[in-house]
Amino acid sequence: MAAASATAPPDQSQLAAQGVNPWLIAASVMLATFMEVLDTAIASVALPYIAGSLSASNDEATWVLTSYLVANAIILPASNWFSMKFGRKRFLMTCVLIFTISSFACGAAPSLGFILLARVVQGAGGGALQPLSQAILLESFPPAKRGAAMAVFAFGVVVAPVLGPTLGGWLTDTYSWRYAFYINIPIGLLALYMINRFVHDPAYIKQAKAPKFDTISFATLVVWTGALQVILDKGQEDDWFGATWIRYAAVALIASFAWFTYRSWTHKDALVDLKVLKDRNFLLGSILIFLFGIGIYSTVTVLPLFYQELLGYTAFTAGLVVAPRGLGAICGMPVIGYLSNKIDPRYLLTFGFVVFGSTTLYFGSITTDISPTTLFLPILITGFGLSFVFVPISTAAYGTLKNDQIGNASGVFNLMRNIGGSIGISIATTLLTRRSDVHQNEILSNSQSVGLGTQLHALTGFLSGSYGAANATAPAQATLYRSLEQQASLWSFIDVFRWLSLLCFFCVIVVWFFKKVKPGKGPAGAH
Repeated sequence: MAAASATAPPDQSQLAAQGVNPWLIAASVMLATFMEVLDTAIASVALPYIAGSLSASNDEATWVLTSYLVANAIILPASNWFSMKFGRKRFLMTCVLIFTISSFACGAAPSLGFILLARVVQGAGGGALQPLSQAILLESFPPAKRGAAMAVFAFGVVVAPVLGPTLGGWLTDTYSWRYAFYINIPIGLLALYMINRFVHDPAYIKQAKAPKFDTISFATLVVWTGALQVILDKGQEDDWFGATWIRYAAVALIASFAWFTYRSWTHKDALVDLKVLKDRNFLLGSILIFLFGIGIYSTVTVLPLFYQELLGYTAFTAGLVVAPRGLGAICGMPVIGYLSNKIDPRYLLTFGFVVFGSTTLYFGSITTDISPTTLFLPILITGFGLSFVFVPISTAAYGTLKNDQIGNASGVFNLMRNIGGSIGISIATTLLTRRSDVHQNEILSNSQSVGLGTQLHALTGFLSGSYGAANATAPAQATLYRSLEQQASLWSFIDVFRWLSLLCFFCVIVVWFFKKVKPGKGPAGAH
């Protein structure tokens, strides 16, 4: 969306005149984003406890995640309009306040309906935090220092999903699932203070006049994002397009998305200006962040599931085992902050995706005999590789845009990442279920070659001493079937990891279609 009366973009001298240290601005906006990303990860761990406490089923409890994601996705592209209408600082503080108050409401919820309503409000407040924080941070640093600033900002986004399951598991086990939401209150209050103290709107934001709100675009955005999330959330459970209601939802999704896209491309004052996709680098960056969203969210979801479902780890223990990813990111961020202003982002992206793909491929060779420390080094290396993706991908995507295009572009960019993540999680969980069934059939069809009959006979003889010869067959079959299920499930995890590694290597090819962006020049974004 174009600002009707935007003046020249701000420069560092404006901030210096206000006596603002840009690193304080970076800390302020990173804190708000960290809170939003952390909450998403924490809530996923607490779902079984929420279901039990509010007398809901596990399937009903998943709406605690879905309702948040839908509201979050709706606000993301609209954040630029609200910034021009109400002022970026005021809108950001309002979003943080809404998020903080609704977090308290989620923690105090007496029923499922109440927490779902609170999560919708929370998602609406959290949706704009990342794009607003990006835009503010971009304009607070000169081009030569943006790489280092983005590394600090991305640090919070990378580490938060890693800390989320561990912290959420500890809070839930030690206190209550309600503290998974209450923890946002002190963080939110500190973020409000820092934003009010250190963040200021530049002149072109203060003088901007927002056009009339595009209700048609907003309505179609609500329909297609809502339909997409519901389909992804309930598709596997209801056999995807085997269910009539999913087919109707898919029609609504396609029709509303087509209408939204057409209006956003052709209407002068559309809610979202998709013509920014005419920029080759931003188009490729949006595609790449979509694919990367599939890869990273799938990996973050699948690896803890492997530890919990196959190895019997608790949620807290599984969170601790995958925590080295955050340590790797901590190690990588200072490196990428230094290199991002000196090396072509295409080389950095290539390194990041190759490392991510290689470690994911290594995960595809795991067995159930591993110890909690077996994957420590690969997981650590994965986090290090991820730090070479978050910053350079945005540097390349935003590097050829003008400053006054960044607000609109960041909403689109973050929406693509969120949609990729939602699709990735859905695909991964569906593949785990369906590939497990396939592998079970393959093992059974080759039962003679794997000696199942011999194993059953031997196991029956072994158990006959405890159950008696006449009663030993049933427990022997049950034991053998559990072993079959475990083996089939293991192979389904291996399939998912290997396919995700192929996706990462495909991203390397996409990277080299970027136009070269000179390090330290032009706008640069952060994930």
